[in-house]
Amino acid sequence: MRNLKIIQTAKNSEDRLTEKESLKLADEKKYDTTISINEENKFQKIVGFGGAFTEAAAYTLTKMEEEKRKEIIKKYFHPVEGIGYSIGRVHIHSCDFALGNYTYVEKYDTELKTFDISHEKKWVIPFIKAAEEVRNDKIMLLASPWSPPEWMKTNGEMNNGGKLIEEYASVWARYYAKFIKSMKEEELDIWAITVQNEPAATQVWDSCIYSDEEERDFIKNHLGPTLEKEGLEDIKVYIWDHNRDIIVERAEKVLDDPEAAKYVYGVANHWYVSEEFENLSKVHDKYPNKHILFSEGCQEGGVHLGSWLTGERYGRNMIGDFNNWQEGWLDWNLILDETGGPNHVGNLCDAPIIADTKTQEIHYNSSYYYIGHFSKYVKPGAVRVEVKVEGNTKLQNVAFLNEDGTSVMILMNETDNSESLNLEINNKYASYTLLPHSIVTVLI
Repeated sequence: MRNLKIIQTAKNSEDRLTEKESLKLADEKKYDTTISINEENKFQKIVGFGGAFTEAAAYTLTKMEEEKRKEIIKKYFHPVEGIGYSIGRVHIHSCDFALGNYTYVEKYDTELKTFDISHEKKWVIPFIKAAEEVRNDKIMLLASPWSPPEWMKTNGEMNNGGKLIEEYASVWARYYAKFIKSMKEEELDIWAITVQNEPAATQVWDSCIYSDEEERDFIKNHLGPTLEKEGLEDIKVYIWDHNRDIIVERAEKVLDDPEAAKYVYGVANHWYVSEEFENLSKVHDKYPNKHILFSEGCQEGGVHLGSWLTGERYGRNMIGDFNNWQEGWLDWNLILDETGGPNHVGNLCDAPIIADTKTQEIHYNSSYYYIGHFSKYVKPGAVRVEVKVEGNTKLQNVAFLNEDGTSVMILMNETDNSESLNLEINNKYASYTLLPHSIVTVLI
């Protein structure tokens, strides 16, 4: 009779991704609530989990002692000693979590003869390569621009919104291709791109506004054909790359146009503003051949050391997203310093790992452990499977089937009370009680 492996993280305990005593299966139920997995009912395939290799994260890493740097990279990217990250996000030139505005070309170089990504060779590229070495495999990278160069924009600056000037649209499209090829020369694989980070938000940092029609037309007339012409048609293109609240309307405008839709692999989304997870299912139901990816989320407002709500926000969002066809999950900054930066406009945030560059202390936030309950055990290529619940429970749940045949169920208790249940496997039962404010991964 098989046993069930239990990994637990709980607020009022020392458990942090802690393997507990295995559960033995028996013939009898002990509690009123029973949860089981139906492996026959399969849903989306999982791409992987990861975070963003921002300049801020890479720069912060260099401020730590060598052994601390190694620890941070291992804790994220090692499949056994870490939480098994396999994908990452990079910004195409600067974003808010860079040390300042920068681009890869000189002003008004419409032929892109001066294109040069050597800026990234100082911090970002070494960070990615170190991560790949620890992972002992390639990391699939999603690349996103925050703004075109200032001379390509209506407001003449990279910050504060503005729009792409139409006469530079084809130059800007070639810029993406140049970046992808330049990263390839560094032996780094750009797997996918988004058209524009947060195209509906005018930010005081690097930002650029596209209406839904403008995003559609840029893809249809410039970006899609350019990638094809440059031999980069295998690069996946995600649209939107912004919040879930209006994702349906934005997706419709682009994907209802077949000439634009043929270049689009999927729709990327962020978690700010709302937790309308059902909007992802609406996109999937209307466009079942398109793919849905979580490309950014973080706890805003600086560092939140010791906060348990942060981890629960991650857990709740991941469960809600995956139960609505999300295929992969990219956190924002991999690491930040003790201020929640650096950030060139003071837009300070939290990260799962905070590296105190003054004391050399590494802080692992609750979010690190909550993400790990997914990323360490749900392997790339896994598929989500159905969870069946009999009885009443306030537990949140999601389950996956790995390619090696192992099943992974994740249960989360966000309440102040313990929650007891039976886990059913082939008409056999194991009983378990989830502690208040805890998350559990069950390996079957």
